[in-house]
Amino acid sequence: MAQAAAAGARDEAETVLKTADQATPEDLLAADGYIFCAPENLAAISGLMKEFFDRCYYPVLGKIEGRPYAQMICAGSDGENAARQTARIATGWRLKEVQSPLIICTHAQTPEAILAEKTIPQNQLDECRDIGVALGAGLALGVF
Repeated sequence: MAQAAAAGARDEAETVLKTADQATPEDLLAADGYIFCAPENLAAISGLMKEFFDRCYYPVLGKIEGRPYAQMICAGSDGENAARQTARIATGWRLKEVQSPLIICTHAQTPEAILAEKTIPQNQLDECRDIGVALGAGLALGVF
């Protein structure tokens, strides 16, 4: 999902793709916009993504207001709570949501399905790419 969004954004603007454990406050400060992509675990954003927000929240607070963001959640059955969690953090940073959250539901309901590697269908990866294209184009054109 993140790779597809980054590929779309890369067509329009300079793009950096980092995992949550690699991203730093300096990365947030250097970026003009963000696409947050996370799996939902137990009705919440994943541990690594939550740790990223915890680690980066205060160092950039008051320094990134007004920047555009979008989010993509991969969920087993719902994803709404993880999207709300991410939106609340973005609201605290005073970011501007430029796209409704994209929630991709894998319908993984058994322990085996939940723990298995997921394959996202091409049509849903295209939706992720479209988010990247839209954010990148908006930044390149000065819309955001």
